[in-house]
Amino acid sequence: MVASVIGLLVLSVQAAQAAYYNTYTDIASTPDTSCCTGVQGFAAGTTYLYSIKNHTNYDDVSVIYRVHKTTGERVVMTNGTNGGSTNTWLGHGNDMTIVDIDGQHHMFIVTMNTSGAQLVRLRYDGTTYYHAGSYQVRLNGAVSTPSGISRVSVTSTAITFMFKSGRTIYNGSLPLRASSGTIDLTRAFDLQVDGALVNGSPVPDLGTFANQGFFYDAAKKVLYYPLTKDNRSIVLVYRNVSPTTTGTAPAATDLSFRITSSAYSTKFEIEGVGISDGKLYFNTNRANSSGAYDGVHVFNGYVAA
Repeated sequence: MVASVIGLLVLSVQAAQAAYYNTYTDIASTPDTSCCTGVQGFAAGTTYLYSIKNHTNYDDVSVIYRVHKTTGERVVMTNGTNGGSTNTWLGHGNDMTIVDIDGQHHMFIVTMNTSGAQLVRLRYDGTTYYHAGSYQVRLNGAVSTPSGISRVSVTSTAITFMFKSGRTIYNGSLPLRASSGTIDLTRAFDLQVDGALVNGSPVPDLGTFANQGFFYDAAKKVLYYPLTKDNRSIVLVYRNVSPTTTGTAPAATDLSFRITSSAYSTKFEIEGVGISDGKLYFNTNRANSSGAYDGVHVFNGYVAA
């Protein structure tokens, strides 16, 4: 009986550890370009990972990296509308989501601009992208500048999104093929942060961490929410959430992610996350005393159940 109890305790400890992930693997670096040094939005596609870098503190020009998620092959994508490798459409470009429309790939990117477009659509083919739409986002009739976006569903007539501003999730939709228009947001639910458990314990200063993007796995109704401070990044998980959820969604108590980086002690910021083939990918602003080492990465060991 004693042996059985000890065995059960060991299994329980192993199960608890299996739900906490704190190591990662680099897939590719995303070095600074002549214009762009700030890592922003991220999306994980079937084969490729996409990461935006913008002109830090100016939000006037951006580039987009495409990285093969297995080989790490990397390219700065081409602006097929104006030529070159940069664009002036994305503002802060804080988060993005991928939507296929009529068999063509599109990125929807939140700009956080207080005027003009708060959401931009790019159509892309291979390593080239084209401006395909600009939209205004409104909440109660006033300009809204959400910092996060994730696709929820696509029908023959409409695309439904979740947007995030701070810790609050909003719903919004667009006609499937519209190249302009206004998205009117409706409030859905809040995300619990204070008191959320990371590896079974609360993080005392988690409420002071910076908001980043997010990813909603619509098929599994699971939301992933990265938060960052200095050389620490945490991803909280929220299960059984949907556009009809209201109130405050509790963070999962048995699944969490954290990186506390000694190698990049100046900065280790997860900017965006995404699931592809069950794995949790992300991009970073990383730095230490010798310079910047931004990149795209994957958490080790995690496969979405």
